[in-house]
Amino acid sequence: MNFDDYSPGRLDNATMTVGIARLTLRLPGNTSLKGKRKVVRSVIEKVRHKFRISVAEIGAQDRLQRAVFAMAVVGNDSRMINAVLDKAINFVESMNVAELVEDEIDLIAL
Repeated sequence: MNFDDYSPGRLDNATMTVGIARLTLRLPGNTSLKGKRKVVRSVIEKVRHKFRISVAEIGAQDRLQRAVFAMAVVGNDSRMINAVLDKAINFVESMNVAELVEDEIDLIAL
């Protein structure tokens, strides 16, 4: 590998897209933090394993019947990134552990 032309901070005209999804889930009937943690942990582990994307709980940590997640994917093909996030959202909904009440996807070209 030749690093003669390497310049720190230069991306060599590389294009990338960052895809971000935000999901809000409702956990009807949940009455304990332990129950919420079980659902949150399950969603995070299964999405990470199946899609190999970043996912984290980002909000509503103090609410027992709501969970807010973010998912992120980086790549060079915005259609592929959008498709992966769509599939991940559909997968979470199909898990039937909570009700999907809101989702949104943003693609950021850099």
